[in-house]
Order: sequence, then structure tokens, then C-alpha cells
Amino acid sequence: MTLDNVQTLTVSELSASLKRTVEGEFGHVRVRGELSGVKRAASGHVYMALKDDRAVLDGVCWRGTAGRLRFKPEDGLEVIATGKLSTYPGRSKYQIIIDEMEPAGAGALMALLEERKKALAAEGLFAAERKRPLPYLPEVIGVITSPTGAVIRDILHRLQDRFPRRVLIWPVQVQGEAAAGQVAAAIQGFNALDGTGAVPRPDLLIVARGGGSIEDLWGFNEEIVVRAAADSAIPLISAVGHETDTTLIDYAADRRAPTPTAAAEMAVPVKAELDAALADRAARLVQARRRDLDRRAERLAHLGRALPRPRDLLGSARQRLDEAAGRLPRALRAVAGQRRGELNRAAGGLTLGRLRQGVRFKGERLAQSAARLAPAARRRLGHDRDRLAASARLLTSLSHQGVLRRGYAILQAADGTVLRRRTDLAPGQSVTALMQDGAAALTVTDVTAPGGDGPTAGSEPSPTPGSAVPKRATAKRPKTAKRQTGAGDGRQASLF
Repeated sequence: MTLDNVQTLTVSELSASLKRTVEGEFGHVRVRGELSGVKRAASGHVYMALKDDRAVLDGVCWRGTAGRLRFKPEDGLEVIATGKLSTYPGRSKYQIIIDEMEPAGAGALMALLEERKKALAAEGLFAAERKRPLPYLPEVIGVITSPTGAVIRDILHRLQDRFPRRVLIWPVQVQGEAAAGQVAAAIQGFNALDGTGAVPRPDLLIVARGGGSIEDLWGFNEEIVVRAAADSAIPLISAVGHETDTTLIDYAADRRAPTPTAAAEMAVPVKAELDAALADRAARLVQARRRDLDRRAERLAHLGRALPRPRDLLGSARQRLDEAAGRLPRALRAVAGQRRGELNRAAGGLTLGRLRQGVRFKGERLAQSAARLAPAARRRLGHDRDRLAASARLLTSLSHQGVLRRGYAILQAADGTVLRRRTDLAPGQSVTALMQDGAAALTVTDVTAPGGDGPTAGSEPSPTPGSAVPKRATAKRPKTAKRQTGAGDGRQASLF
């Protein structure tokens, strides 16, 4: 065959021919290999490479298929991919279009799970000191689960049986690629509530899901979910799967429940048991109080029997009283006789001359005192008269009648309130002016500020002849009266 007989093809024609040939020969293949270079595009498509020790095969998983995967593709994970081979003419590459993908056996997933567990544990996310105690009786419980499954019904039914509480449900997907992001967002959303709005902040969180395979529960092994559970400020119970199922969120949670029903039992106590315990303790308290009163009464009776009788206590006192009463008349007579003797002896020593001398001495002292009393009384009356006159003069100068007599007036409002400032007046206001010889009814026509051409708020009024505005009275300090000396009596004048 010569070159002239070979058909000349364009690059696009040759690429299309290769594409048809590859897709025709390898329309359905299953490939086992290790993932490498996993990258999710903004469109949602996932690009990767499958490799073994000798070859590399590019692969692409479209967005619709990627959303149905039961696990998150990661580098280093060995998988079995099912799809068809195709070519990418833009780069002369062939690749597998993945329709299904699953881990290459549970051993691969378990190895990945164990590796992730060690890495997160090394960060301290599973440390015991991070665990918070659960509230004994939470007012509000937040449940993160699927709203349509049997799990939420079991939790609500169990809570209703034990101790009804308010429950807030945050609906999420519990399986598939979107499950991890929604669960983490729900935990963070409950923690972001401040309790001041219409939705209260839960006192306890429960993350719940029914049982399933390791692939079904893989979303709860994702790092984003583990970190959200570890960072939760609200105590969290993990109730994912059945008793034999274990996920990484179980290690990060504050408590792990073997089943969702068991999580509800951990969340609240049994109200009937609390009522019974309370009634039992109340009965025991009454019995203990009764026994204590009986013991006290018995002890009081014993102490009472040990005390002597009141009649016996008063017997000695009665006898001493009788003896003292018998001795009292004799003692009174003896004392009276002794005092009579002393009086007779004192009377015998007195003479008429001494009595007269004593009377004369007392009379002289009385006359001297009387002579001094009259001048002292006059001085005292004069001093008080001067003080009274000074006080009267001061009262007259400071009283409002004195101010009125000097030509001033006092303004009063209709209710009798004294108007002291210009700001108390307003044009058109009716006021009463009190003067020395009577009162006058006035009407304010203008209010003028001092030194201004018109009314100014907040300044003192300037008095003008005939104005109803009172003048400000200035009280002068009374002068101290000069010291005066009485005419030859040596008395001090009033200081007022």
C-alpha cells in the first residue's frame, strides 16, 4: 500500500475515531486501584487518578454520581471503580468515567479509619478532660437526625415516657456525601444560638442515626463532624448506629449511647422514679422528725424526774423568812432606842444663845443676798430687753413687709406661687402684685432680658418703672452694736 492510498484525517477526526473505538471496546469495566490527586471542582465534579505499582489511569466522577457515593474519596484509599473508558481529545488522554465506586473491602476503610483516629487523637480531640458532664434535667434538647426516620420517633417516644422535655429537631442527611457537612453545620448552628430570640438554646445535643454498614455510617467518621463535636460548648451525646457500631464522633462526644433510645434515657431521668424517691424521702423525713421529737420528750421527762420538787426548794427559804420575821420587831425597837438616845444627847448640847447666834448669822446672809439680787435682776432684764429690741429690728429689716415698704412688689402666680425669675413669666400671663398697702392684678405684656432689645430666654428681667417684675432685694448684714456701758453700773451692753 502506497502513501497515496492512505486516507488523510484531521486531528479531530482521528480523536473522534479513537474515542468511538475505546468506548466500544471498553464500555463497561471494573478497575481496582489506589486513589491519588483527588480534587473536587467548583462544579461538583470529582477528578482523580487510579494507580498501582506500574500504571496510572485518570478518572472523573460527575457531580450526580459523586453525590451518591457512600464515602468521601481521599488520597491513598484503595477502591474499585466501575464505569467506561473514554478519551479526552483536548489532551490526548484516556480516562475512566466512573459510575460507581466503593472501597476495596472493609479492610481498606478500617485502615483509613484507624489512621484518621490516631491523627485526631494526637490532637487531643478524644481526651477525657475535654468531656463535659451532662445536665441532670435539661429544659431544651436539640436532636440532629433525619426527620423522617424511625430514630426521631423512638427518641420522642422515650422522652415522653420518662420525662417530657422541649425538643428542637435539626433535620439533616445521615447518609451520603452531604451528610458530614450537614451534621457539622447543625452542631455549630445549635451552639451559635444565644437564647434571646424565638428559638431557645438547647441544654443538651443528641446526634442520632440508625444502624448500617461501615459505608452507610462513614459520614460520622469525617474530620469535619469530629471537630464540630469536640468544639461544641453544649454537652453532646453520640447515638450513631447500634451497640456494635463505632464511629469517630463517639470518641469526640461527651457521652456515647449504644442506640438512639438509650440516648434519650441518658438525657433525662424517669419522672415517676423521681416522684417516688421524693415521696419516700419525705416520709423518711417525717419519721425521722417524729423519732427525734420522741427522744427529746423522753430525755426531758428524765431530766424532769431528776429535778427537786418546788416545795422542797422553797422549804428552807420559808424557814429563814419566819426566823427573820421573828427578829424584826426586836431589831426595830433596839434601833429606835439607839436613835432616841443619840437625839437626846445632841439636844442636851444645844443652848439658847447658840440658837440665836445661828439665826442672826443666817439673817445677815439672807439680807446680803437680797441686796445683790435686785441689781442683778435689773441688769438681766436690761440685757434681755436690748437683745429683744435688736432681734425685732433685724426681723423688721429682713421681713417681706420691710421690702414692700421700701417700694418693692412681690409677684405671685394664680396658684399663689412666688415668681422669682424672668423665665417664670410669659406674655399674656395673669399675675398678682403684692405691695405695701394692697394687691393689684396684672397681665404680662412683654418679657425683656437685661440689656437686650427683646425677650431672651434664661436671663434675669430688667426692672422698669411701673413694671410688674419685682426688684431683687439685697439683705444687708446687720451691723454689730457698739459696746455701751451703763451709767455707773458696770454692766456690759447688748452685742445686738
